[in-house]
Amino acid sequence: MTDEIKVKRRGFMFVLSSPSGAGKTTLSRLLMQNDRNLVMSISSTTRIPRANEEDEKDYYFIGEKEFEEKIDNKFFYEYAEVFNNYYGTPRKKVEDSISAGKDVLFDIDWQGTRRLTSKARDDIVSVFILPPSMIELERRLRTRGQDSDDVIKRRMERASDEISHWNEYDYVIINKSIDASLQNILYILRAERLKRTRQHKLQDFVSGLLSGD
Repeated sequence: MTDEIKVKRRGFMFVLSSPSGAGKTTLSRLLMQNDRNLVMSISSTTRIPRANEEDEKDYYFIGEKEFEEKIDNKFFYEYAEVFNNYYGTPRKKVEDSISAGKDVLFDIDWQGTRRLTSKARDDIVSVFILPPSMIELERRLRTRGQDSDDVIKRRMERASDEISHWNEYDYVIINKSIDASLQNILYILRAERLKRTRQHKLQDFVSGLLSGD
């Protein structure tokens, strides 16, 4: 039961980015559990699935030739090549969700964010997740136990480049505590949903209010 008056609004693309190991995947999962108006953007990728990943749930796993054909057919909102694998965002599902008033959660890097922003700036809300320190970032990568020393070294080298793009984002959160970071992101979501420009039926409500309806 709630006393809140709902005004129909347009959804937006809610982007979380961070260097690998800084927490964006964990935070994305927790956001999906805590906010029923979020839908996850499922990317297509040419990467080989990991042991715990499912096709059409974690990613759409496709071959390189098929991916390149989809690029030619303008299938993707944005795409990028990361560690010799393609990643791309299917366009239609995102546009349908936004039109229906749903917010679409993206777990993508700065390259993908830049491409999305260049195409739909008014529909983007972006958050960059920073680690509390580079030492802690490396510790988290090693604790995951998924990567070899060589891969961890490459991820740490890439992290410096990724972090250098922090000032391209609308919001920046230092992820020392998952719980605190989650609450801050939920606050951002609530505030962005209340923006006048997103509540496209607000004029009708105000007109009715003034006319005594």
